[in-house]
Amino acid sequence: MNSTLKTFPYLLTLLTSAITSCGVYAENHSDFSPTKNIIFFLGDGMGPTTVTASRIYAVGENGKLAMDTMKHAARIKTYSEDGQTTDSAPSMGAYMTGQKNKNEVIAMSTGTVAVEPDDGTLPNGKSLAKAVNRCPEQGSSVAAGIPALSILELAKSKGKAVGVVTTTELTHATPAATYAHICHRDAQYDIALQAVPKGKGYNPKLLDGINVLMGGGLNHWTVYDDVSNPKGRLDGRDLRAELKQQGYQTASTQNELAQTVNNQKIFAVFSAQSHLNYDLDRVNKKIDSQPSLAMMTSKAIDALEAQNQGQGYFLMVEGGRIDHALHGNNAKRALQEAKAFNDAIQTALHQVDISNTLIVVTADHDHVMTFNGYAARTGRSTADNPGILGLSYDYNVAKEQITLNIKKMEE
Repeated sequence: MNSTLKTFPYLLTLLTSAITSCGVYAENHSDFSPTKNIIFFLGDGMGPTTVTASRIYAVGENGKLAMDTMKHAARIKTYSEDGQTTDSAPSMGAYMTGQKNKNEVIAMSTGTVAVEPDDGTLPNGKSLAKAVNRCPEQGSSVAAGIPALSILELAKSKGKAVGVVTTTELTHATPAATYAHICHRDAQYDIALQAVPKGKGYNPKLLDGINVLMGGGLNHWTVYDDVSNPKGRLDGRDLRAELKQQGYQTASTQNELAQTVNNQKIFAVFSAQSHLNYDLDRVNKKIDSQPSLAMMTSKAIDALEAQNQGQGYFLMVEGGRIDHALHGNNAKRALQEAKAFNDAIQTALHQVDISNTLIVVTADHDHVMTFNGYAARTGRSTADNPGILGLSYDYNVAKEQITLNIKKMEE
């Protein structure tokens, strides 16, 4: 295989290896020509119903999302090694490696058993949830497993630049499956170690390191402090500082990201702990410190173009908070997340040379969104038209009215 990677057949193999049914969309100039660059978009929890609802929400029933304009479309089934319904860890691992894993396991050989981390003990005597990795030594048994080669690692071995962009924590299941190998997705402090060149716990298959890392969850990378970082690392390592020593630029705001140069590695984390804000909140509350997913995608493409030395690049972009909003049964946040994800895809389609770039869009699993009965057509959601969201209520006003009614009944 030459340095361009004949990726389209390879990716199709991975995509079909990965519960519920999801869709996959792909765009490039030819099914048979070598592809220089790959951008792999994953909408977490973005099943067919969510795609349909987000289309109506964003552009109306007759409109098209960016993925709708792509030349190829397919259906996939995404069960895990041990479950009809997968979680994000084995699903993304299947996309990246072609290996089936049990739920919770990240990019390991088939048969690896998930072992949940233990809680750690903070200096103040309190517990830090799931801070102590309990995975057995890799290769010590079938159950312990061995790392499965990922497409990001393969791209790196061919001289390509590689990048990971997400709206979740960088150590969350989906982004982690691109660069890490571990028996349990919750071992996030150890997952972070695998991305830091020359440090203990580093994944050597990443060679000189991931070129672009953007997401949330800085606490998994920086040292515990009782006041400023109560969910920080207990091993005393400041991984952000270590990355900086390895030549990475660091950014924690949209403005700082804009000031980074493209020809140098980037480590950008936009939340002190947990994930980035929902896009709906980012816009409505004017959280200007956090970039949109489209902004991060555009910057990542520019940086990877500058750093690939003519060999091309592999970029993974996750719209991770679609899933979180659906877990919370929050339709508007979920659909706005899907719209923001679509904006990122559209940005990439406009920005890259499609003659040598393969763009794949898919999901890791479906979720809870449904259409009830024979729903009427609504058109695109706007300020004056809630559309597919239906009636909207101001629950603060409703609460006040209920309280007033109760008082009247008690009089």
